[in-house]
Amino acid sequence: MELETEADGKLEAEVQTETIMEMEREVKTQTEGESVERDPESDTRTGEVKREREMEPVLVCVSGSTPLLWRSADLRLVRERMGIVGTLVGSLARQPRQNCRLGRPLQLLLEEARLLKDTGRAVLVKGAESECDDDRVNVEVEESYTKHLQHSYEEQGRLALEEKKRVLQRVMTERFRDEALTDQPIRERLSSLKSSFSFPRSAMMVQLCTARARLGYAPDEHDWLAADWTLPRDNKQEVRYRVYQDLRQQGYYITSAGKFGGDYLIYPGDPLRFHAHFIAVCVPIKSESPISDFLCLARLGANVKKTILLCSPSETESEGVIYTSIQWSGMV
Repeated sequence: MELETEADGKLEAEVQTETIMEMEREVKTQTEGESVERDPESDTRTGEVKREREMEPVLVCVSGSTPLLWRSADLRLVRERMGIVGTLVGSLARQPRQNCRLGRPLQLLLEEARLLKDTGRAVLVKGAESECDDDRVNVEVEESYTKHLQHSYEEQGRLALEEKKRVLQRVMTERFRDEALTDQPIRERLSSLKSSFSFPRSAMMVQLCTARARLGYAPDEHDWLAADWTLPRDNKQEVRYRVYQDLRQQGYYITSAGKFGGDYLIYPGDPLRFHAHFIAVCVPIKSESPISDFLCLARLGANVKKTILLCSPSETESEGVIYTSIQWSGMV
């Protein structure tokens, strides 16, 4: 009887265990089914949000004649999706007194900014220089800033004087402990310190507001901040722009080549992963140049291990750009 009871208990326990395991399998199957059903919708929503963000125009701040990008999302978007490299020219908030590593803003080439504008991927906004054209207001701002500097100078001078007094008092205390030394000279200096102390303006500390970018535009401010393209479009600028536009359409990455004696450096991919293969020199189709100029360019390209590429836009835009490569092979 006891054996039957024990066997029945084991059988019941096994049945309960199997039932629990079956329920767990059903719950797991339902959960997986629901996750499978939810994944396409979630992926679709995520993809739509991502596409909407990519379709939003970037904000290009025109400071004088220099186009700048301030928002980190814009910097990432133009580099990953549009192949725009630019040059970081700002200081880092935590390391403002060095120039080895730079941060925002990103300075664009004039051709980069124009291409973004012409393709509808950018909105030009006013920089700090064009926010106020009223000279009277500018004078008031300058006077306010001058007063702020003067107040800061006086405050720092007072703190420096107190620090100087504390140092002299500490030295005087140390001399008082040493019986062999007299503290009379220190007392005289301390008594005449207020009249003789001067805090140089060159030692004054000035606050640098680098913690956050100044630009942050709400949607209702875009109309007021809208800027027109004020750069002159002469023949040289048009030649450079047509060459840049054609190279970008072919998928090349482009940066400035001022230190290489050309107009552009041409990369087969992102400059962080590839070296430049060509130095582009923009030349009008009907221009004349002495042979010595081409010899100089060829020698320069050989020294830096790059090919010189003469880029001449045709007279009609439909014919594209004519490219001529130059390499140094030696003197005859």
